[in-house]
Amino acid sequence: MDVVVRPVRRGDGGRLIAANLAARDFHAPWVRPFGNEAEFEAWWLAVEQGRRVAFLVEAEGALAGVFNLSEIVRGGFLSAYLGYYAYPGFGGQGVMARGLALVLAEAFGALGLHRVEANIQPGNGRSIALAKRAGFRLEGFSPRYLFIDGAWRDHERWAKLADD
Repeated sequence: MDVVVRPVRRGDGGRLIAANLAARDFHAPWVRPFGNEAEFEAWWLAVEQGRRVAFLVEAEGALAGVFNLSEIVRGGFLSAYLGYYAYPGFGGQGVMARGLALVLAEAFGALGLHRVEANIQPGNGRSIALAKRAGFRLEGFSPRYLFIDGAWRDHERWAKLADD
């Protein structure tokens, strides 16, 4: 299957909003991506400010998923948080694994990051499997770490370093 990863453009907003709304039940309780224009604009502001780099994953021309490198810190830290979600119909086909490999090449290459950290809810087996397959290692557990879909959720902290 042909997989393409490219930076999100502002003009992708409507397509992403529609896809996120259609997949809302599929994503719960793991993630709740933006679902309207105001939420997209708030999300996009971090892209414009350089605090987030966002990538679309397309497979055979269809929207397959999204990767976000967010809260990018420069200086002596050179780190970012990785968030991601797939859309229904693309699980278990290697699409997101190929997409993540391309995103990490960008993170550790052109973006010059040293560390990428993914915080994943313990019950989200598919996301944990994806991180493991990409070479992330488990570093710890953070109780009630993120407020998602109406509740504070526990997360495991997974990380990968540029020289791993």
